[in-house]
Amino acid sequence: MHRIILDTDIGTDSDDAVALALAIKSPEIQVEGVTTVYGDVSMRSNIANRMIRLSDGGDIKVYRGIEKPLLWNREVTWPVIANEQLNQKENVSSKHAVDFIIETIMNHPGEITLVTIGALTNIAAAIIREPGIINRVKKIVMMGGVTRLGRNGIDLPIIEHNIKCDPEAASLVFSSGAPILMVGLDVTRQVMITRDEIDLLASSGTPLAKALTKQMEDYMDYRNRNFTFMHDPLAVAAWIDPTIVKSKRMNVHVAYDHCNPTGQTIAELNDEGNVDVCLEVDRDRFFRMLKLRVFSY
Repeated sequence: MHRIILDTDIGTDSDDAVALALAIKSPEIQVEGVTTVYGDVSMRSNIANRMIRLSDGGDIKVYRGIEKPLLWNREVTWPVIANEQLNQKENVSSKHAVDFIIETIMNHPGEITLVTIGALTNIAAAIIREPGIINRVKKIVMMGGVTRLGRNGIDLPIIEHNIKCDPEAASLVFSSGAPILMVGLDVTRQVMITRDEIDLLASSGTPLAKALTKQMEDYMDYRNRNFTFMHDPLAVAAWIDPTIVKSKRMNVHVAYDHCNPTGQTIAELNDEGNVDVCLEVDRDRFFRMLKLRVFSY
């Protein structure tokens, strides 16, 4: 059983909600709590709570985190775009996300994995507050970054959104020495899903499937395109079944000056590095897991 804390910017791209549902629906995972980060963390918490209910997540609690990047002069980009039906004011813990992260890891050394699918601000702040979590966290499974070292590298951008949102926080996390599984654009851009495929997922008719596919359609409309990527669910799936991906051990550091672009993840092969960088994914097995567990399809 993998005990995880899911740190998320749910409410912008639709894939966060799918990742949360996959974690809850997977018997290999016990979700200890959900923490929200970046921008309107209160609305993100409301959305997370609603998705927990739709996923039959029981009493999983949600904790509001940090709204702004570590350096406040960085602009917060990409608003919450989820529909109002999901923005229901439900019970959210009064404990701060950073406090929850620190307390949970320190009280359960070697047992808690941080699955991060948003900016790394909460995680960096937790490390600053309590450096001891570096040696007590089981793993940081991160959807973030891009190395362009895989077979599709020429087609990928040089920066990735979650890292760009708070590059100073990302730099701190990567350089902390904590064990990291990096599930970046190198693999997540290999798990595209089209509008036609999403229509098939909705056909199961469950309330969860309807809510998730509605968010996916809204996000595609927002981006004016007929496809999207399952970035965040792949991070969860890679922790459930590591054989879905192939990775190489590397050192990774983040370029975080205020030049354009900022937030580039620069990687080099190193057998003694602390980051396992995913470069290949078994797309069919991933989508089979997602369809069966989340969409009942």
